[in-house]
Amino acid sequence: MPDARSSSAHITGRFLRMLSITLEELDAVRDANARAEFAGLGDRARTLEAETNALELEIEDACLQAFASGLEPGELEFHLLVFRSLTNLERVGDYAFKVAQDLESLAPRARSATLQDVLPLVTLLKEMVETLAFAFAERDVKAAREVMKLDFEQVDALYEQMQRASLTRLMERPEDNEVALTAGRMARNLERLGDHLVNIAERLERLVMGHSHTHRLLNSH
Repeated sequence: MPDARSSSAHITGRFLRMLSITLEELDAVRDANARAEFAGLGDRARTLEAETNALELEIEDACLQAFASGLEPGELEFHLLVFRSLTNLERVGDYAFKVAQDLESLAPRARSATLQDVLPLVTLLKEMVETLAFAFAERDVKAAREVMKLDFEQVDALYEQMQRASLTRLMERPEDNEVALTAGRMARNLERLGDHLVNIAERLERLVMGHSHTHRLLNSH
């Protein structure tokens, strides 16, 4: 079905663009932190968030048109994966935007150590996004599982570390309670961002493994 293949190619490209926007948002957070220049970070994230929202609507419409036209089972499963993952990517963008906003508002009042706590988690999430983009583009199960592994083995541990650091600062310097609470919220939003990436990776794993099983059954006859 040429139309279905064309739809899949278009949707793949636009979905990958949504992932690349998340990378840009995380890059903006990391670079602002590294330079200690936070002015305009929220505006930059807001611009990227607007593009994410527009892409979500575009991809949703493309999926609905494809569903209406009729799809072969394999193409239907792919379009369903994308359609169901749009909410995850939209939430990923929301969390990245909130982190950028919090970082910009927190920076003038926070000590360097508080801000630096964010960087390892942002770096790991960037790796997860890059790995997920490769997994999605190549239908690579190993890469999809690597996304899950990074979240389970490293992101969750760093999140707990950031939360403990925020609690310690809150106990040591009660006057900095707003800073500590904001830092804790940033950690929570980054951790949730990772969870949504894992949800997409899990769907991709099921899709590819299902296709592989079907292919083996067909070849056995």
